Amino acid sequence: MAEKHEIVIERTSSSRLAQIDFANLTFGAEFSDHMFVVDYIDGQWVNPKITPFQNLSVSPSMTALHYGQTIFEGLKAFKNTEGEISVFRPLEHAKRLNTSAERLCMATLPEELFMDGLKTLLKVDKDWVPSEEGCSLYIRPMMIATDVALGVSPAKSYKFIIFTSPVASYYAGSVKVLAETEYTRAAEGGTGFIKAGGNYAASLLPAKNALDKGYDQVLWTDGKEHKYVEECGTMNVMFQIGDTLITPATGTSVLSGITRKSIIALAQHWGYKIEERKLSLEELKEASANDELKDAFGTGTAATITHISHIGIGDTVLELPAENEREFSNKAQDYLTRLKAGQAEDFMGWMEKM
Repeated sequence: MAEKHEIVIERTSSSRLAQIDFANLTFGAEFSDHMFVVDYIDGQWVNPKITPFQNLSVSPSMTALHYGQTIFEGLKAFKNTEGEISVFRPLEHAKRLNTSAERLCMATLPEELFMDGLKTLLKVDKDWVPSEEGCSLYIRPMMIATDVALGVSPAKSYKFIIFTSPVASYYAGSVKVLAETEYTRAAEGGTGFIKAGGNYAASLLPAKNALDKGYDQVLWTDGKEHKYVEECGTMNVMFQIGDTLITPATGTSVLSGITRKSIIALAQHWGYKIEERKLSLEELKEASANDELKDAFGTGTAATITHISHIGIGDTVLELPAENEREFSNKAQDYLTRLKAGQAEDFMGWMEKM
């Protein structure tokens, strides 16, 4: 496919924009007027188009429904005080989508097609990007296998879609997390490092169990020994022990988060000591007992930075310092919030104007 793509635009005849209460948004409940769609057929991506947001008609034998060849991404668009729209690190998301595709033996999508489709969609639905404080337009790219067959083998056809949703914050405040030492989210050599639908399906029961115990999220541990922290249910995780920021190293069982990568870059730029390494539950307990556990927070597109107030480890509950006592995470949160609103210098070149 050529680098510049001819994208056909079919606009909706009836916009739902006037029905949306932008002052009272919830996460993922409303969807914008249009979506970007392109199909992979006979070894090529063909017929890229913008269409009204609508249901898909699929066969019950479509392979994505049976064998799990389904991947997705999540990123956000923001509107500054001048009404300009920009997206946080979109090319990184395009690259990670293709990492997911390669792991599940799916067709990769040219990065320029991802970007062309995204920019065209946001131009068509620019009025859907909220201007209210703390709000954004959540962007969901996804790819599914569309073969009509029941044989267990990689599909030959795929559909890629980008749709969007105006959202408020994912979490209203800090969260309590429960260390999971029975169920496994991902094992080394598996698919934990990509955004595959099956990863999230496997997490639902442990997450429900944590909610039933009064927690907001699961803190996943390694699949082999359940000794080492990996990530939270909806976000990567970081800790501050003494003067050192620590985050689990990525591998094949930990998602390589775009926000995680950005936080590490900010910490290094600002001169903070940061380590990517194994971190055991016992080390967390010992640090807490010695008053050295200064901070714990999640990082992700939906969450940005979400403070963790309590960590449950078996019968032990670790209580973290008050949010206003946490220097680095508050500094990083403040910078990223102002950056996305166009109020801080983009010295890393992370914001892409649409």
